[in-house]
Amino acid sequence: MIVMKFGGSSVANAERIRHVADIIRGFADRRPVVVLSAMGDTTDDLLDAADAALTGVITLDAIEKLHKTTAKELGIATTDVDALLGELRTLLTGISMLREVTPRSRDYLVAFGERLSVRIMSAYLNSLNVRAEFRDAWDVGFISDSNYTSADLLPETWENIRKALGPYAAGKKGDGMAMPIVTGFIAKDEKGFITTLGRGGSDLTATIIGSALRVEEVQTWKDVDGILTTDPRIVKEARTVPVATYDEVAELAYFGAQVLHPRSMQPCLQTGTPVRVKNSYNIDAPGSIIVTSHEKAPSPVRAITTKKNVTLIDIVSTRMLGQYGFLAKVFESFATHSISVDVVATSEVSVSLTVDGKKANLAGLRHDLEKYASIDIKKDKAIVTVICDVRRSSYILAATFDVLARDNINVQMISQGASKVNISMICESDEAERVVRLLHESYFGKDGKGGFPIDGGLPPNGGR
Repeated sequence: MIVMKFGGSSVANAERIRHVADIIRGFADRRPVVVLSAMGDTTDDLLDAADAALTGVITLDAIEKLHKTTAKELGIATTDVDALLGELRTLLTGISMLREVTPRSRDYLVAFGERLSVRIMSAYLNSLNVRAEFRDAWDVGFISDSNYTSADLLPETWENIRKALGPYAAGKKGDGMAMPIVTGFIAKDEKGFITTLGRGGSDLTATIIGSALRVEEVQTWKDVDGILTTDPRIVKEARTVPVATYDEVAELAYFGAQVLHPRSMQPCLQTGTPVRVKNSYNIDAPGSIIVTSHEKAPSPVRAITTKKNVTLIDIVSTRMLGQYGFLAKVFESFATHSISVDVVATSEVSVSLTVDGKKANLAGLRHDLEKYASIDIKKDKAIVTVICDVRRSSYILAATFDVLARDNINVQMISQGASKVNISMICESDEAERVVRLLHESYFGKDGKGGFPIDGGLPPNGGR
C-alpha cells in the first residue's frame, strides 16, 4: 500500500487531471490512498473572492469557470461541484454582509479548493472504471486544535485514520473497495469548525496517513525531478539526489530549498516510512527517496542551497569574559523581540548570528543589547548551506576555501549545524549565486565529470 500526494500544479486543469489519473491507475495494484491539493491558483482566487466580498461584490467567476470547464472537458457530472459552489456563494454573501473575514471563516473559505479538486478527481476516476470516492479529511479522522490558518493535528488523528482507512488498507485486489481521494491541507477542530494546517499542510496530510497505516512509501508528486543538488535556475547542471535522509532534507528546506517542509516529515520520521519525491511532468524520472539513514556511503556533499536577504549581527562584550550567562542574556533579548535566529557562531565574549532581513525589526533589539555589548549590524548578506557529511569536513572545507579564494570571495562567517549534516557560510547577497555555482562545480563536477569521489577523498588539485 502507498500514499500518493499531488500538488496544485499537478492537477491545474483537465489535461493535468487526465495525466494524474493515468499515473494513479498505473499504481492501482499497490492500493493507493490519494491526497490532493487545490487546483492551480484556486486558493489565491478564493482569497481574491473574499477581498471582493469585503467591498460588497460577490463573484465566483474564476473559481466557477475553472472547475465547471474542467468537469465539462472531463465529461463528468457537476452535481457535487455545484453543491460546493452554492455553499461557497452563501459564505461569500455572509462575508459581504459582515464586512469581515475572521481566521475561522478564512479557513472555511480556502478549504473549498481541496474539497472541489477531490470531487472532480474521484468522479473522473469512476468514469474510467476505477472505483474511487472523495473523502474530506475529517471523514478519515483528521482532528486539529483551533489555531486557525496554522492548526496542529491532535494525537487521536493517528488512531482515527487507522479506523477509517484500516479496512481499505487490509483489503486485497479485486475486493471492490473504493480508492480514497482525500483533501490535503485541511481538518476540523473539536467544535466541528474547518481548519487549515499551514505551510506544508498537504504533504503533512499524506505523511500522517502513510505513517498511521504503515504504508510501503509516501509518494509526493511535484513539478521537479526530485531533490536536486541545487536550484536549477542557478546551476542548469543540477542533478537529482537519489537518496537523502530526513535530517538532510529538513536542513535543505529550512535554508531555502523548496522540497518538503520539515513539519510534514515528522510523522514518517517517527515510523521510518520512506518518502519518495517524484515529478508528475516527468514520470520516468526515478525521483528521490527520503529515508532515516543511508545504507550505502553517499557522496560527501548531497546538495547546496542559499537563503538571501539575511542580516548578520555581531555582538561583542569583553565585560562578559569569564562570566556566565552571556549567551542567555543575548538570546533572551531575541526572544523578547520575537526574532528568530538562523545561524550562530560563538566565542567567549562574542556572538555572530543571522536573522531574516525582511522580518526582523532590530531597533528594540539593538537598544537592549547595547546595554552590555557593542553591536554591528550588516545587511544584504546571504547564507550558503552545504548539506554534507561533516565527518568529512576537512575534505569539504579544503575544496570550499580553495575555490572561493581563487575567485576572491570572502566568507564572513561559518557555522556547523548540530545535526551534523550541514555547514553554513555567510557571504554578500549579490555573491550568493556565484558561490553556489563555484561550489557545485567543485563538489559535483561540470557536465557530469569530476567532483568528489564517493569515498570522500578529494579529486586531484582540490577539484580544479
